[in-house]
Amino acid sequence: MKNNRLRSFVIAFPIVITLGVLAGCAATTADGTSTGSATATTVSVTASATAAEVMADNDDVTVTSGDYDSADAVAISLDGDSASADGDGVTVDGSTVTITAAGTYVLKGSLSDGQVVVAAGESDEVRLVLDGVDITSSTTAAIAVTSADTVAVVLADGTTNTIADASSYSDTADVNAALFSSANLTITGTGSLDVTGNGNDGIASKDGLVIESGTITVDAADDGIRGKDYLVVTGGTIAVTAGGDGLKSDNEDDTDRGFIEITAGTVTVASGGDAFAAQTDLVITGGDLDLTAAGGSTATIADDLSAKALKGSVYVIVEGGTITADAADDAVHSNGAVHLSGGDLTLASGDDGVHADQTLLLDGATLDITGSYEGLESAVIQVAAGDVTVTSSDDGINGSAGSTDEAADEAAGAPGGGGGGDSATDGVLVSITGGTVVVNADGDGLDSNGTAEITGGTVVVNGPTNDGNGALDVNGTFTVSGGTVLAAGSSGMAVTPSSDSAQSSVAATFDSTQSAGTVVQLVDSDGTIVASFKSTKDFSSVVFSSDAIVDGEEYDVYVGGTATGSSVGGLADSGSIDGATVATTATAGEELSGGMGGGGGGMGGGQPPQGDGRG
Repeated sequence: MKNNRLRSFVIAFPIVITLGVLAGCAATTADGTSTGSATATTVSVTASATAAEVMADNDDVTVTSGDYDSADAVAISLDGDSASADGDGVTVDGSTVTITAAGTYVLKGSLSDGQVVVAAGESDEVRLVLDGVDITSSTTAAIAVTSADTVAVVLADGTTNTIADASSYSDTADVNAALFSSANLTITGTGSLDVTGNGNDGIASKDGLVIESGTITVDAADDGIRGKDYLVVTGGTIAVTAGGDGLKSDNEDDTDRGFIEITAGTVTVASGGDAFAAQTDLVITGGDLDLTAAGGSTATIADDLSAKALKGSVYVIVEGGTITADAADDAVHSNGAVHLSGGDLTLASGDDGVHADQTLLLDGATLDITGSYEGLESAVIQVAAGDVTVTSSDDGINGSAGSTDEAADEAAGAPGGGGGGDSATDGVLVSITGGTVVVNADGDGLDSNGTAEITGGTVVVNGPTNDGNGALDVNGTFTVSGGTVLAAGSSGMAVTPSSDSAQSSVAATFDSTQSAGTVVQLVDSDGTIVASFKSTKDFSSVVFSSDAIVDGEEYDVYVGGTATGSSVGGLADSGSIDGATVATTATAGEELSGGMGGGGGGMGGGQPPQGDGRG
């Protein structure tokens, strides 16, 4: 599902990117006008925006307090196929209980085939206290708020509450969830709520939905928990099993709505579609999330199914929390920008580990992509801080403007020292300025269809073993001016940084393929070991750059010995050449012999195994 915003991306590079996303099926022309009925608006977006900044631009969140005075509450007793009340504001018609006025109502007992309806005034605040209820309906929702200003559902301390609805709804039904609200809804309290959405959604609000606390279990035929204008979780323990999306906000008409915010709580989701699906922004600052989308990364899904773990059409921002996600589609996806500045993310994906159509910024999160088709993919990728580990069956890091441009890039790609020149895609950039990046890729390790630059941090690539890919693959200019880089892989498509780089590199190829586990050591003319690396895969070429490398100096490349001390992706703190032999000698600043020069266009950026048109 696409969003109705056109947003300009202003990032930490001299690039401005325009994102065209519209509600429904409307298309967007090159000048930003819609060819359909949806209305496009232009909103400025900064890729480095914080959670607070994004939320400040969104609609205000309404929270209804769960506090009440029992002396002022109306008690409602549910008794099988009937009910009774001890105060005003309640009518009973058979097994249908209707609340018609503002106030607090405490419900106890069961309705075997009935319904609780809130039909209060449009300015009324209603509080429903569930104090051990079991409500089922064979024809409609178990609890339905048809009119009110705000409603709080309070789960009384120590109680278990169960609701279930009809097995089906008509396509035109307005009330279509086991717990349905047409007003802003807050769920709070310390009790538990078990919801079975037999016919459609489990919990749904046509306005906003806030979950503050409680133990909430939802099993739904379609979406688990849905707040049209927004869905906010600030606490509680939530477990969702859903045939459709797990947690969802889907307002397509207002640019400041359709968002999901998670600040705390424990959320477990097993969904047939997306685990989290935000029409606009998905913002996570805390919580413990365990998400499985469409059976996980090893599942096969239809090309038109969106089965992502974390999806926000405009922003996905993570600043905290612990996230474990296993998705048949992308684990993290945005049609706009992804900003991961905190938190601990462990991701497995059948497609991209983290995908942004426009910009991807990592500046503080701990990110471990344990399996993916491509690890990180976006037009602009910047790693400024944090620890990033990527395992991929194709490209580890892929700077790409999209599959169409990608194919053209590859067709135009040509080898040549320092970049492929005209073959580079404008606006595509991979930039690493800090942090730690470790890549284990069967395709290209670090791939940009545009340009690439490394100015800081530590980058270790255990690249491909086949000669159709390279540990480094950059169509345009590839420069290194700081940091530490080690890339090992096959030699057929190997690429070195530009000779114009401020920091020099040493590149070496071997007469025969070296086996996984082999130690390679780079030794300068004084006998000092400047790099000690133990590979995790077979390799036949190595590229190394650090501030210890002197341009024009010769370095002996030893095979054998030991790598000692702590290591990053196999690049050790120190080593010993005892028992090692010199395999070759390389001169800093020279290109790989038998390979391709810096920036040569390679086979990078392949197509995802299940297509990339799933929103």
